[in-house]
Amino acid sequence: MFSKVLVSDDLGSINKGVLTVLETLAVEEFQQVQYCDDAYIKIKRGIHDNEPFQLLITDLSFKADHREQKFNSGEELIKQLRIENPELKIIVYSVEDRLQKVRSLMRNQKVNAYVCKGRRGLIELANAIHEVYNNGTFLSPQIEQALHPKAELEIEDYDIELIHHMANGLSQDEISHVFKNKNISPSSLSSIEKRLNKLRIQFKANNAIHLVAIVKDLGLI
Repeated sequence: MFSKVLVSDDLGSINKGVLTVLETLAVEEFQQVQYCDDAYIKIKRGIHDNEPFQLLITDLSFKADHREQKFNSGEELIKQLRIENPELKIIVYSVEDRLQKVRSLMRNQKVNAYVCKGRRGLIELANAIHEVYNNGTFLSPQIEQALHPKAELEIEDYDIELIHHMANGLSQDEISHVFKNKNISPSSLSSIEKRLNKLRIQFKANNAIHLVAIVKDLGLI
């Protein structure tokens, strides 16, 4: 079993449950932090002292407060750690269950496990720790389809935002204005029309409403 684990979550009540799991699994040493910056510093310090952490368990969402942070989310922390410390095992423990987010973290950031907080969250977390220790991966049952071939559709963050605005009732012209104001490219009406046509063909949607419904069913928005 892992001998040194770091838990990063800004909710103390969540940390207590996770620490209980680690105690049950007989992890020799575990520490907890409530800020991503603190997690980063501890991991770097462990490497410097030749006593590295073997596993990081982190949430994705951290509520902002008076303290200024370099890393404002678990995702930002993970991206940096994957660059500097690719051998570190990472488990995400989060309420976020959008399949697009899960797939991105598992595929692009090489997260080793993704566990959804919930009634069975701590049980699944224990299973995830075992799997990751044995060089496996783990996904909570409700998000397993994130890596299913059905979800292997080419869709970018731009597309997600585009469809999200459509789902909220914005017209293509209104979306164009929103994108221009947010400096999102491409933002022209013709570019948005072409992208939506491509997405309708890709998802075999009859119209824009059908496209939104399909993407929602897949858990992408």
